[in-house]
Amino acid sequence: MFHFLWAFNYYRVPLFEKMNIKREYTDKELYAFTEKLIAKTNEVQFQITKDKNKKVSNPYSQDSIFKLTQNGYNNLANQYPFLKYEIPSRKKSLISLPLSYMGFGGYLNPFTNEAQVNDKLPMFGFPNVICHEMAHQIGYGSESECNFIGFLACIKNEDLYFQYAALTTALRYCMSNISMKNEKQFEILKVKINSGIIENYKESDTFWKQYDTIIDKGFHAFYDQYLKSNQQEEGIDSYSKFVDLLINYYKDKEIK
Repeated sequence: MFHFLWAFNYYRVPLFEKMNIKREYTDKELYAFTEKLIAKTNEVQFQITKDKNKKVSNPYSQDSIFKLTQNGYNNLANQYPFLKYEIPSRKKSLISLPLSYMGFGGYLNPFTNEAQVNDKLPMFGFPNVICHEMAHQIGYGSESECNFIGFLACIKNEDLYFQYAALTTALRYCMSNISMKNEKQFEILKVKINSGIIENYKESDTFWKQYDTIIDKGFHAFYDQYLKSNQQEEGIDSYSKFVDLLINYYKDKEIK
């Protein structure tokens, strides 16, 4: 039933083929894109706070954020009609506390096709999580593709807080990839990031640490196997594969 209702989406034509995006990149391209991403994230953070040392605090209610997501998807659909979001169904999960202990920001209910979001998450990144789950709703199973679509839907939103949510998420993935490849390059780039952005990352780390138990490790191991059994060979690591799409998509474009 799960497959007939939704999970056949795991077998659809990959987004990189549909959008003609290459998947491979060099370390040099990763470093160059990350520099560009740092500059853009710094710019938006300063536009919001007027102080590079101040963390961003999203002023909206969660219900308002749910409604504002439509703006980004509408703008995205103007460029890519196959990414149109037509039937709004986004809500706060009733099991947000268990989700926190499991280490998850949200999920798609395949039986009702509702985007369920953990309402305990730090608010600065909340819009990006919603847009990721909305990408599942429109029929994309791959976590890397949903990360990519969610990023585009946020960055094309006219609201700066949505743009910031997308940029900080992408920047963290890129910096994580660099730290595994070249610690020296990681340190060189890290000092270029505004202190206010670092404070938001600390806010996120503090949130997840309070729920860090053997429970989340168990669920992540289970989910890793689930993804591998559904056409995502990298398992949990597939989330970070959207860096491939980002680098190649923005190779000849400004981040916007």
